Amino acid sequence: MTYPPPSGGWNDPAWSSQQSSPPADPALPVSGQPIPTQPTGPDPYAPADPYPGGDPYAGMQQVPGQPAPAGYPPAYPNYGYAAPPKTNGLAIAALVLALVGITSCITAPVGAILGHVAQKQIRQTGEGGEGMAKAAIIVGWILTGLLVLAILFYVAIIVFAITQAETTSTSY
Repeated sequence: MTYPPPSGGWNDPAWSSQQSSPPADPALPVSGQPIPTQPTGPDPYAPADPYPGGDPYAGMQQVPGQPAPAGYPPAYPNYGYAAPPKTNGLAIAALVLALVGITSCITAPVGAILGHVAQKQIRQTGEGGEGMAKAAIIVGWILTGLLVLAILFYVAIIVFAITQAETTSTSY
């Protein structure tokens, strides 16, 4: 039996068209020789069995008041779900005041300061709302900085207008 040449017209120099079988691998046994046996011990690289043998329901007790259906093992007790932590009220108030500061500009620094107080309370009590407190701090201080820049801008315009009025009145 002859094997077809490789596709694309490329010929392997180790493979000649006169050969009727592929070249023999020296690592493989020649026909007629026994195949060497491999060790039959446990594989040291195999992962541990995630499902060890045995009854997974052994030692469980039936929940009082709930009979087990026929053919089923006893049920686990109903523990419910873990409720999320209560949100800190000061964090909510801080975020509201910081966001209202967009229009009023007065409540933004109050919201930022309350955000710092809320973060301290959250660290002590473990309540939720840390993200709200951080958002109140960021928004509150950014709006406070913009408010300070606006006030400085208005003061500069007033000072400029006063100096222009003095220079024009003294030139007559």
